[in-house]
Amino acid sequence: MKQEIQKLIEKAVKDLGYEMGEVEVDYPKVETFGDYTTNVAMVLAQTLKKNPMEIAESLKLGFEKFLEPSFRKIEIVAPGYINFYLSKEYLQDKVREINEKENKFGESKIGKGMKVNNEFISANPTGPLHLGNGRGGFFGDVIGKVLEKAGYENTNEYYVNDAGGQLVSLWQSVNLNSGEDAIYKGEYIEDLYKKYSKKPWIIDTFTFENAFIFSEDILENIIKKTVKEKMEINFDSWISEKKDLVDSGYVEKAIEKLKKKKLTFQKDGAIWLETTKFGDDKDRVLIKKDGQKTYFASDCGYILNKIDRKFEKIIEVWGADHHGYISRFRAATEALGFKGELKFVIVQLVRLVKDGKEARMSKRAGNVVYIDELIDEVGLDAVRFFFLMYDANTHMTFDLGLAKERSEKNPVYYIQYAHARICSIIRKANENPLLSGVPDILSQRERRNKVDLKLLTHEKELSLIRELNKFPQVVEEISQSYEVHKLPYYAIKLADKFHSFYNDCKVLDDENPELTGARLNLINAVRIVLGETLRILGVNAPEKM
Repeated sequence: MKQEIQKLIEKAVKDLGYEMGEVEVDYPKVETFGDYTTNVAMVLAQTLKKNPMEIAESLKLGFEKFLEPSFRKIEIVAPGYINFYLSKEYLQDKVREINEKENKFGESKIGKGMKVNNEFISANPTGPLHLGNGRGGFFGDVIGKVLEKAGYENTNEYYVNDAGGQLVSLWQSVNLNSGEDAIYKGEYIEDLYKKYSKKPWIIDTFTFENAFIFSEDILENIIKKTVKEKMEINFDSWISEKKDLVDSGYVEKAIEKLKKKKLTFQKDGAIWLETTKFGDDKDRVLIKKDGQKTYFASDCGYILNKIDRKFEKIIEVWGADHHGYISRFRAATEALGFKGELKFVIVQLVRLVKDGKEARMSKRAGNVVYIDELIDEVGLDAVRFFFLMYDANTHMTFDLGLAKERSEKNPVYYIQYAHARICSIIRKANENPLLSGVPDILSQRERRNKVDLKLLTHEKELSLIRELNKFPQVVEEISQSYEVHKLPYYAIKLADKFHSFYNDCKVLDDENPELTGARLNLINAVRIVLGETLRILGVNAPEKM
């Protein structure tokens, strides 16, 4: 509906002969001020040097000229806000729409089938995934689901850095059996030593091929298991730096392309890329003076690989420690001729607390906490929801005690309880012979049209429908901004509205089956939207609790 109001504003402003700058269409903080509000009159007042209230009055006449049945009135509030009120008929019909579309409600074509490469986690295959990897993983996973909901052709991708210097450190760590001088330590290193001690030519002799054996073992038996079985994330593509970029010749191909474009130069025996031409703070080395290609050279090969796969948008979900790589990566995409959109989501660190004090959980290595340990401790639903509640670019504190609590204080429990309560009410309705005249909303869709949704007039009913109406817009906004934290808060707000409605409005009424039917359709719409919200978040929507 926001888009419709935006178009209404554009048409009214154009008819009045005004030039329009940036205009906000938003939800009022208080529902009594309408369903949508715009500051267009105040924006125009700055240019026209007129009273915004006068401009608002002129615009209101234009809006009313194109007013759709969806709105019951338009109101002006000082100092110049224009508020739009949806009609009861529009809201009532929204319940029917949700019940008809079911899980397809909220889908859009805003993505227009655009091919998106959504790369996330991409941790080095040198050990188990830690909390930061987990946080980025859940954000990337939800971004992918939102993109698909919004009509994009999305590919979730994990880039495996299995050809760099970290493999030397990995081999040395296994060779030292997690000893004092080892870079990587822990039970997993000791397990690798035991496993390959029967093949001493691998442990005792360093080659990149031998080191690659260890990294591949970690990838297949630790990382992929954690991703699939613990985190429940599905990747469409796993790209190996060694196999898909180095061995395939993509890195060399990218360097040659950059040379042909005359964007490279030699200095101090090395070959450099002129990334400063594309906004980087300094030029970057592609090939060192000893002939070894840099990690940045592999990045160039990877970018070219993405270009060749015809991606129109690239999303990079990175940890905070990679923030400094943004300018060089962006420069490389421009240098290689990528014409699409490049977006970065930076994910900050996670701090664990219990009873107000920093918590230590790991049994395997120093103060590193692995994501699978946290999932085992509090459950996947709580980990996902708590991680996703915070803006990715803010540091977060994970409260272990709250995550385990089964009460309304725990937002996951609170939302899941709302879904389970709805399912329980629907079961009771279907089992109650006194309500036999009420349509079975779970299995007899064709009978829903007989329900009189015009009976939904209580302020709590309409307030609940208004929240349902926001879901498609939430999905579209996240598909553009990647502000995933808005989805958990939407789920909380929807659960709030449902619980408030349930406290004031009796759903199952033997003496009023018509109203019962309407309200059952309403709560089924809540079940659909709440369930779909939880599905996108990767959180279970239980039918019983």
